[in-house]
Amino acid sequence: MVPQKKIFAVDNLAAKLKDAKGLVFADYQGLKVSQMIILRRELKKLGAEFEVVKNTLLRKATKIAEFPLKEEELIGQNVVLWIYENDPTPLKALYKFIKENELPKVKFGFWDGQQMDGARFEALSKLPSLNELRTNLVGILNSPTRGLVYSLNFNTTKLLLTLKAISNKN
Repeated sequence: MVPQKKIFAVDNLAAKLKDAKGLVFADYQGLKVSQMIILRRELKKLGAEFEVVKNTLLRKATKIAEFPLKEEELIGQNVVLWIYENDPTPLKALYKFIKENELPKVKFGFWDGQQMDGARFEALSKLPSLNELRTNLVGILNSPTRGLVYSLNFNTTKLLLTLKAISNKN
């Protein structure tokens, strides 16, 4: 008989597979517990989860969730980064950590249902976050308005400066 705890774990993983916008599978071998805790806390602040997952439980969860993960891809020790929003900010934090510590080693993952390798995830991590894009958009939309206001005020300002210069001569 299968313990209730494992059934709950498989159901929980299946639900996460359905909810996640992005998954990153990495080999965490050599990563210290203290480093793992630091990385987990950082990623949790960004709305992502970082957890060690048993391959057998994940295989069963992929069948339940009908997730396109091949069984032969789950080899060795795996840690999974669960990303629940379309924002690459958690990827930025992961790759910053990897740059500083050279661990964990990203194997592959999924982003919006498409399988990607570690190199594509690294490229995705270099994209601006949603907040940065929104800030840039507001700046772009605001600049023509600012230019229009400057153009409309320029003639009035020029007239005032000319009148002031004439009054100073007299």
